[in-house]
This record gives sequence, C-alpha cells and structure tokens, in this order.
Amino acid sequence: MTKRVYTQTFGVAGAIIERDGKILLVKENSPSAKGKWSHPAGWIEVGESPIDAVRKEVREETGFDFNPKNILGVYSIFKNKNDVESFHHGIKIIYIGKISENQGKFLQDEISETKWFAPEEIEKMDLNVLRDLDIKQMVKDYFSGTKYPLDLITHTTQPE
Repeated sequence: MTKRVYTQTFGVAGAIIERDGKILLVKENSPSAKGKWSHPAGWIEVGESPIDAVRKEVREETGFDFNPKNILGVYSIFKNKNDVESFHHGIKIIYIGKISENQGKFLQDEISETKWFAPEEIEKMDLNVLRDLDIKQMVKDYFSGTKYPLDLITHTTQPE
C-alpha cells in the first residue's frame, strides 16, 4: 500500500449506493476506523481517474461491480485531532450509479462486512459507529434527488 501523507488535502472517490430504499455501507477493518461503518470509498491514486478510482473502490470494498451514472457531490471533511500527524482533510467526489446484481468477494483485510441500512438508521449513528459524519449529509442529498453529470469532472493525463 502507498504511504499516506496528511500534510495536504487528499482526493477520495466514493459512492452512495441505494437498493430498495436502503444504503449499502461497509464495516472498516483498518486500524484507524476498525469496526466503523462507512460508504465504499478510497484515495484516488496519483494518475488515476476519479471514475476508475470509484469503480475500483466499490469492487474492492463491496464485491459489486459499479457503474457510475452521476456525481452526488463534492464533500470536504476536515478531521482535526490537534497535531499535524493526526489531522486529515479529504476532498471526496461521491458518485451514484448502478451495481451488479450479484455480489462477489470483497477485500476482507480492509472490510469485515457489508450491510444495507435504512436512511433513518444512518441518521441515528454517531462517531462511535460511523466513520465520517458527512455520510449523513450524502444520504440526505441522495434522497432529495441531488445529482450532477459525470462530465463535471475532467481527467487529463499530460505528457511532460
């Protein structure tokens, strides 16, 4: 895995996935968020397009193939833990779309479980069980019908 440096903002690609009125969350297995629920998401690697990143992250963390249809929004979350080594400032591009019918295997070293939750269940979660509180806003935005076209994001690879 790539060493993560937190002295600057970092890009995350993630998804809010709905089926039958419920949202799919993943239970984290990483040391920093072990046992907490989150939406499928991960860092955008250097050179990776955000759309490729979200497809990869959803597949790795849920076992579903993901076809992004729209952007839900761009969310900025700053976690200040009072020292430079601990603060994190992620800029999340959150997608919505369709998943495959069948669930394959997910990376169990990163995720211990996947589960569908009603919006009301997510709203009741606090930081003891939910990784990031901005997920509540994402769920509200999703059910309010917020969406933007995929071409809002342009990814360019430029040779030197």
